[in-house]
Amino acid sequence: MADTLLDIEPGLAHLAPAVGEQLRDLRAPLHARILEAVRAAMRAQGRSLTGGQGRGLALGVRTAVDAFVDAVAEPARDLTATRAVFHELGRTEYREGHRVDALRAVLTLGGREMWAFLVAHTTAAGPAPTDLYVVAGALFGYVDALAGAAAEGYLDEQRDAAQDWATTRRRLITLLVQPQPPADAALRAAADAARWPLPRTVAVLSVDGDDADHLGRTIGGGAIATVIDDAVRIVLPDPGTPGRLDRARQALAGRRAALGPSVALGRARLSYRISGRALALRREGVLPGDPAAGDDHLLTLLLRWEPGLADHLADACLAPLAGLRPAARRALAETLHGWLRRQGQVVAVAEDLHTHPQTVRYRMRQLRELFGAALDDPDRRLALHLALRHRLGG
Repeated sequence: MADTLLDIEPGLAHLAPAVGEQLRDLRAPLHARILEAVRAAMRAQGRSLTGGQGRGLALGVRTAVDAFVDAVAEPARDLTATRAVFHELGRTEYREGHRVDALRAVLTLGGREMWAFLVAHTTAAGPAPTDLYVVAGALFGYVDALAGAAAEGYLDEQRDAAQDWATTRRRLITLLVQPQPPADAALRAAADAARWPLPRTVAVLSVDGDDADHLGRTIGGGAIATVIDDAVRIVLPDPGTPGRLDRARQALAGRRAALGPSVALGRARLSYRISGRALALRREGVLPGDPAAGDDHLLTLLLRWEPGLADHLADACLAPLAGLRPAARRALAETLHGWLRRQGQVVAVAEDLHTHPQTVRYRMRQLRELFGAALDDPDRRLALHLALRHRLGG
């Protein structure tokens, strides 16, 4: 909004001083006329005229009328205080759930009513038509400026509210996924503040990006989202609800994402950690699909949870193969892997490897010489199976 009415209508500098005084004399009837017109418009919008709204309406009308008639008499008069009143009215509009253009419509009506009143009360003694044109330019520019201040207030409140909600949701999600489960009272208080009914079960999605608000709204179904570390974390309530996971997958089309398992509310951290690790492996190209479902890749997640641990397991368990030539080492590793998977069924292993059963038997004799009793120990066989699965790429 301009600092003065002179900034809006420079022609006021040449206006006869008597015009401003005439307008000041009309101040009281102007209050009544504009207030009644605005009240009628607000009734038509179905809005309350009692309590805070009624007081705010009366204040706005008095402020607008007084500031205008005084500024016509003193064009260089500062309008900062008037701007502040309408900025706050704009904030109130947002808090009370009205549309951004509702107050503008009321202001425009008020401006028209003020102009009609001024024209109706013009006498032969003045003001002259040319002076009225200057007043009209000042009036309608003034109304636009007030509407602009109100719109700024509306948008400022909207932004602040969004930041408040983002902070509230982040606090709730952080509470859900912290290492120690939160106390019931603390969790209920955080959920109440976020207006989020506590579900029985949840699943956590981890998604590349930082558009948490957008994703939460798009997925819907009570999903709440925030950015933690390097990804959007979305808590999906009661994921077993028909269609809820499908909607989430549709909303994430084309996005790199991972889905943690559905768990009881108190175990949300588990779903969060699995989805986070699955997303990291998705980025590395290890896991397929978007979203990559953690439950479909639990063995891969287990082997790769701690970087380097699976490599160490493979090096330790497969040390007897280390001294062989690469081709022989690969052939024996594939044969041992197949033998463990097929529980010693030589013919089935031969079919899997597209080789002769006798070749499999020959390689297994070599493997028994290398590994000895380890091939008959259940725990060591399990370790060998995991090591081979990792080393051979699944």
